[in-house]
Amino acid sequence: MNLFFEESGDFKAGTVLSQQGEAYQVEMQTGKRTKVKARDVLLQFATPEPAQLMADAQAIADDIDLDFLWEVAGEEEFGFAELGAEYFGHAPRPDEAAGLLLRLHSAPVYFYKKGKGRYKAAPETSLKAALAGIEKKKQQALIQAQYAEELKAHRLPDAMKPLALQLLFRPDKNGIEYKALEAACAELQTSPQRLMLAAGGIGSPKQLHLAKFLFEYFPKGTGFPSIDLPVVPELPVADVRAFSIDDVTTTEIDDALSVVQLDDGKVRVGIHIAAPALGIKRGDAIDAIARQRLSTVYMPGDKITMLPDALVDAFTLAEGKTCPAVSLYATLDPADWSVVSTEIRAEAVPIAANLRHNDLDELVTEENLAAGAGEYAHKDEIALLWQWVQVLEKARMAKRESFGLKPEQTNRVDFNFYVEDDVVSIVRRKRGAPLDKIVAELMIFANSTWGKLMHDHGVPGIYRSQGGGGGGWAAKMQVRMVTHAAPHQGLGVDQYAWSTSPLRRYTDLVNQWQILACAEHGVTAPLVAPFKPKDADLFAIVSAFDAAYSAYADFQSGMERYWCLRWLAQENARQVDAVVLKDEVLRLVDIPLIIRLPGMPQAARGVHVKLDLIRWDEVDLTIEARLIEMTTEPADAEEASALVVEEEDAASEEEAAAESPQQQ
Repeated sequence: MNLFFEESGDFKAGTVLSQQGEAYQVEMQTGKRTKVKARDVLLQFATPEPAQLMADAQAIADDIDLDFLWEVAGEEEFGFAELGAEYFGHAPRPDEAAGLLLRLHSAPVYFYKKGKGRYKAAPETSLKAALAGIEKKKQQALIQAQYAEELKAHRLPDAMKPLALQLLFRPDKNGIEYKALEAACAELQTSPQRLMLAAGGIGSPKQLHLAKFLFEYFPKGTGFPSIDLPVVPELPVADVRAFSIDDVTTTEIDDALSVVQLDDGKVRVGIHIAAPALGIKRGDAIDAIARQRLSTVYMPGDKITMLPDALVDAFTLAEGKTCPAVSLYATLDPADWSVVSTEIRAEAVPIAANLRHNDLDELVTEENLAAGAGEYAHKDEIALLWQWVQVLEKARMAKRESFGLKPEQTNRVDFNFYVEDDVVSIVRRKRGAPLDKIVAELMIFANSTWGKLMHDHGVPGIYRSQGGGGGGWAAKMQVRMVTHAAPHQGLGVDQYAWSTSPLRRYTDLVNQWQILACAEHGVTAPLVAPFKPKDADLFAIVSAFDAAYSAYADFQSGMERYWCLRWLAQENARQVDAVVLKDEVLRLVDIPLIIRLPGMPQAARGVHVKLDLIRWDEVDLTIEARLIEMTTEPADAEEASALVVEEEDAASEEEAAAESPQQQ
């Protein structure tokens, strides 16, 4: 005797070897033996052989017309043998019954399974809907296959063009467009980014990196809604001729300086900060824009401003204009350059000049300042400021060392990127030049002074703190943002509140509101300041700014790496000089490109090597190189020293650099 039975959702046939109660011992055509329960047996038959039955049944099943079978089945539940008699017009043979069962089981759209060998025909409306869905999937499969073929030929289908960015950065993995892209990538053994570049969905690797960032952080685009410019109250005009010091590319000019010789022989230095807080109010439409962006985003050759251009133009400290500003005046005694007194004013400041590093760096050197050599605008004021900032720096370093930190490195190298028509220039520049130091020291002085002002008035602000934390050395020296005054040990100040860049950092705009409240209301400032003590919204701003600022900095770093690779291609660089940073990590001498060289022989920091560049990739920003030769000693002791950045210095140097015009 032979059995046709169901096992784990499949239909099988075999020969009975023995029976014990409700169970059969069955031998399959492969020789395998299995136990079959009586409730799983659908047919018992003597002939044909099980293998032949299965073959004949499959042939019969393939020949059955489903639409006709559905009509024959009617609306009531049925057993397969009953339907077999109706369909075939006679009691079905074993192969016919088995074939019918195979066909019923293979068509769940037409027939719903109700039990072992029992089914019910699907209602007409449900069947039509299901068949329409199947037909749609067939058509989608055809379209998907067509898309995949076009992509393999490096052509982007028209229907996929509007979805190019979404397919790369936030795809619907159930969509036929993504499945086509995935299938084409699998066949070509490439990545979606590279295939999209080859097919024209993205114009260049630069656009790829930018688009990825914008898709995540600016999904609605970088444009601004239309705004009404705020009205600034009438302000007294300062009796100064202020000047700014910035890179040639800077448009958001936040800070300017002035120097006035007083009749009693003392000197009054003015630090003038653009004052958008005089026009923007907490919670208004412009504040909402600034709070959403939190900072200007920088990249070589371009930027995404925190505030609309029209508003920046209204408040930037542009040459020839009299601009709203918050001024910090420090009266100095030239005998020892001590600070006699400070004063804060909201006023309109005449801007006499916007000086540019690119024009002055070669003239304003330490040697020329000491000798009084060279001719340039505001020469006397710059010379006087240079004397004061050297005293300020010395005091900061003493304070820093009192915190138990080593002296700060002052001879690191910066690189400035200039991009025009996709041609990049990378200019090597030593950090700590006099103009850099003047701006950085005076901004640190202002940020520390205003941080103390808010603390003394009991007004919360947003501070940068370093040192004094728990954990290991790296954790202890990590820069944190807090809403109360706390030391910044790396900079050597008792408190440090970013306040000098309100056009490009939201934290500075918030602090400017608080500073103005202190200046105007004195001891009652905590009652009227926009942010009151323990304001939960201030903590939310700190958290959001930290995340955004870190993401923007990572993007800037990635784009600088991209432009370094572009520079290599542009200059057709193959053999280059590099310097050892640590272990297997190197930096090229001419550009700030970091390369990891696995297996490189151990070498001291600062040792110069020559590399052969094998290949680089502008999509994943990788580079491969091999070592050609290595010197035994650093080629330039000063440069080697400049590479030494202790953990305690790394963050604090970036804090100081953030105030440098080169970083704006």
